[in-house]
Amino acid sequence: MTAIWGRGRKIDAVLTVRDADVIAATLRQALAQASPRERPGLERALALVESTAAASESRLRARWVRARLAAAGFTGDIASVAAVKALRQAEPRLSLLAAVQLQKAAVANPE
Repeated sequence: MTAIWGRGRKIDAVLTVRDADVIAATLRQALAQASPRERPGLERALALVESTAAASESRLRARWVRARLAAAGFTGDIASVAAVKALRQAEPRLSLLAAVQLQKAAVANPE
């Protein structure tokens, strides 16, 4: 997922980018041409991609929030004000509104 950046402004929108369908199609093609030795790994990879593709946008946003917080070294309660602050420090262009909405998605979609 990537944010939509404005020119030096805070942003209120976050864009979810999904290309799992392209990856799944590529894996299906590779699976069709795979040797018996390669098939189990490709089948497992395809199953993982398909399960990820089925995730809701809210769940994807929650994963992104957790990843950004982890990268920033945040280990506290994701429902806290400190989590919003850490998210905004990790992504300085996020507006307070966007950070709170993303935090709510993370709280609503526990791991």
